[in-house]
Amino acid sequence: MTDGGDLPVGDANTGATPATDKELLAAHVAGDPRAFEQIFLRHRDRLWAVALRTTGEPEEAADALQDAMISAFRSAGSYRGDAAVTTWLHRIVVNACLDRLRRRRSRATVALPGDNPAGGQDTLADPHDRIGNLELAIELERALAKLPPEQRDPIVLVDVHGYRVAEAAEILSVPSGTIKSRCARGRARLATALSGLRPGVADGNPGSQRSVSPGTAEHDGGGGSQR
Repeated sequence: MTDGGDLPVGDANTGATPATDKELLAAHVAGDPRAFEQIFLRHRDRLWAVALRTTGEPEEAADALQDAMISAFRSAGSYRGDAAVTTWLHRIVVNACLDRLRRRRSRATVALPGDNPAGGQDTLADPHDRIGNLELAIELERALAKLPPEQRDPIVLVDVHGYRVAEAAEILSVPSGTIKSRCARGRARLATALSGLRPGVADGNPGSQRSVSPGTAEHDGGGGSQR
């Protein structure tokens, strides 16, 4: 393994000198029609796993991965070489997944009272509760959108989608301690933005709107430098 995680590619038949990810990316930028494909084929399993874990749905994961690879293909010239190509690709995939999740949440609707296809009991029988829930979700989305990406993305992963701190750290390529500190700062901002709303969301934890425990970020003891 070379270049901080970039794998070399060799030709067993010709004995050619293996090419690293960075060399292949440079070749792609220079016009090699097969270089980017080689990079993708080498890392597709891990990138797919990241997309699936982040979105939670195969169809969304496939679309996000496609979006990410198109973006990487087109923006390869902006790669500065200060991180491994795998790290660069990883971040592009995560960002594509998060973008899709944001769009999916913005399209989400709240079921009306009585719209229970399973025939179960309506847990929010009061229409005012339904309306309040929708307003709450809208305000939460607005507050999340105002957070800087370095705080919003860890919160979306940890508090909204239930990732452990160590998993979010791997996805975003930062230490676990950085995830904890960014979540803490983001929650503080959310608490301020949502201070006028009812308890449960005004605590700054968007996880209170789902089944994942609000204390998810405290369940991982991973440490690391904070940024």
